[in-house]
Amino acid sequence: MATRNYLFAQTDSDPALTRLIATAASATGFMKGAPGGVLPGWHQLGQDNSAFLATLYQRLEANYPHAGQPFYAMRLWTGLIWQPCYLSVIGAHLHGGVPGIGPVSQAMRNIYVDGYRLQPGPQYRDEIAPMIAKAGADLRGFADALLLEINTVTKLKRVPALRMLGDHIIGLMKRLRHYQPGISVEDQQRFCALWLDAMGLKDAGRLAVIDLPDGRPFAIMEAKGCCLDYLAMPGTYCDCCPRQNDAVRLARQTASAVAEMEMDEG
Repeated sequence: MATRNYLFAQTDSDPALTRLIATAASATGFMKGAPGGVLPGWHQLGQDNSAFLATLYQRLEANYPHAGQPFYAMRLWTGLIWQPCYLSVIGAHLHGGVPGIGPVSQAMRNIYVDGYRLQPGPQYRDEIAPMIAKAGADLRGFADALLLEINTVTKLKRVPALRMLGDHIIGLMKRLRHYQPGISVEDQQRFCALWLDAMGLKDAGRLAVIDLPDGRPFAIMEAKGCCLDYLAMPGTYCDCCPRQNDAVRLARQTASAVAEMEMDEG
């Protein structure tokens, strides 16, 4: 059987996918994608992924023996949703076209999910609001299917999982200032609300705004979810973690924001 050569475009979808993959790699500096179908041992919704999930779970358990089942289950979830979230947001906001995210295949690298493949296909192109609506609905469909799949291997509660999905998008809306320099905090908040609405996650958290010591506004995450990393690393909380006292959380986020702005300007 002849294999397809993705170096040569055969349809309009081929160069569009190549551009999306290149844009994701350039914007983030760490996303590793390629065109093509699922490879042996990779994860893809719709196939039997029980061995993939069990192997990743066992590796997490071996690396963090005292963290416990809730941590391992949450790591399966966050590991498998982060790349679809990035691709959806980058597609809508930077690339100008959103791919069908359902067939994405993803690789396991030790205890992480890192690396993806997509086959060429039509990308939805429109104004930003309709693209967010389409991509958000697709992403929620992906997440719902993934949640069912993970629960065939280990218990993962729906509400905490969906809150973490919302937090991933809120975090990406916070990072839009890096991908689109000059964007206003009002636009960051507006886009964030559109994404959460499209995913049916209006109550999952929000993008709040603080005033820095020099008076500039800065968008921060007001999260409702928890990644449970503190179970593996006791006493370690993300600066936006809702398990902290609000005053402590805001102080940490303000310090992080000041450091981030100083780094940008340095």
